[in-house]
Amino acid sequence: MKIGIVGGTGREGRGLAVRWAKAGHGVFIGSRDAQRGRDKAAEFSEEFGITLQGGDNDSACKYGDLIVVTVPYSAHRPTFESIRSRVGNKVIIDITVPLQPPKIRSVNLPEGQSAALEARALLDDDARLVAALHHISSEHLSDPSYVFDCDVLVCGDDQDARAEVIGIVADLGLRGVDAGVLRNSIALESLTPVLLHINRRYKSVGSGIRVTGIPETE
Repeated sequence: MKIGIVGGTGREGRGLAVRWAKAGHGVFIGSRDAQRGRDKAAEFSEEFGITLQGGDNDSACKYGDLIVVTVPYSAHRPTFESIRSRVGNKVIIDITVPLQPPKIRSVNLPEGQSAALEARALLDDDARLVAALHHISSEHLSDPSYVFDCDVLVCGDDQDARAEVIGIVADLGLRGVDAGVLRNSIALESLTPVLLHINRRYKSVGSGIRVTGIPETE
């Protein structure tokens, strides 16, 4: 699959790009600045012995069969406004959490109730938005040798899109769990500041979520 990562020059984009590229997918690193996207793609490629492409966010959207948006909440609205006409009916994964610095360990419900619901309102009706990957440590993602012991909760209003995301998440070395409709992103996004508190309280790195009781056939 071809994957375009919008805002992919940060820590989350780096980890996702590296793991997906190592799994055999084509990956394009996007940025507001095309040269920065190219530079980071070259940097990550050299560091990990992989091949990535890079450029601006529009090019990432054009390249990808699937699009991942990895931007801070402060850039969330302008980013989705800028790519609205570029995404068509492709599956879009939004990993954004509406953290409110400096109180990043306290739940912040934005005006639209969740970042994903706000993104959905900004996109055309045929866009297939899925919220996922909120609870995965960027540090662990960027270490290809790290073996995860947590799950990825996946929600969206399109069941087929959820299934597609669960499949691509498996190539990161993670189990995706169908968490229902996009409105459930309110709960998913709200778990992130709780996990950040747990990390600080117990001096842990990258606490995650594990769902028990799911049959192995799932």
